[in-house]
Amino acid sequence: MAVQVQRYTFTVGDYHRMAEAGILTEDDRVELICGEITEMAPIGSRHANSADGFNELLGEALRGRAVVRVQNPITIDEHSEPQPDIVLAHPPRGRYAGAHPGPGEVFLVVEVADTTLQFDREVKLPLYAKAGIPEVWIVDLVGHRIETYRDPTPYGYREPRYRYPGETLSPSAFPDVILKVDDVLA
Repeated sequence: MAVQVQRYTFTVGDYHRMAEAGILTEDDRVELICGEITEMAPIGSRHANSADGFNELLGEALRGRAVVRVQNPITIDEHSEPQPDIVLAHPPRGRYAGAHPGPGEVFLVVEVADTTLQFDREVKLPLYAKAGIPEVWIVDLVGHRIETYRDPTPYGYREPRYRYPGETLSPSAFPDVILKVDDVLA
């Protein structure tokens, strides 16, 4: 007789209660993806430098127009609360004191990938598209490029593009903010 394994799917509420109970702590590098608590990869120096660069560049350029959140959660739905590297969210910042931004409050999600590229592309990117996040950038540190995704559908993004050193890119919500790919990959 075959044994059937029952998997338990966590909700965002369950996930938060686990933190409140001390089962998960601030030191645990985990995120909730499709009901599963997923361990996040350690942050290497290149990864941290890229995220810091985004924070610096976008923070200066978008002061008062967007909230730049660094490695903080967004609540996608009842079963997913990922922690992207950078999120551009609707202002003011105080609106997130009681809850993380949801898809309708997000302009842009940035995932920096050195060891997580496959997971970011195959798991997180479809999750963001299905939720209607208008734009996602994946910074491929190994491939030395930035993948941009726009026009979400329940099945993925319609407009994938690739930007390389020597090129520029802008968030679709803020076309006046022009970033050099070299500055982000530095």
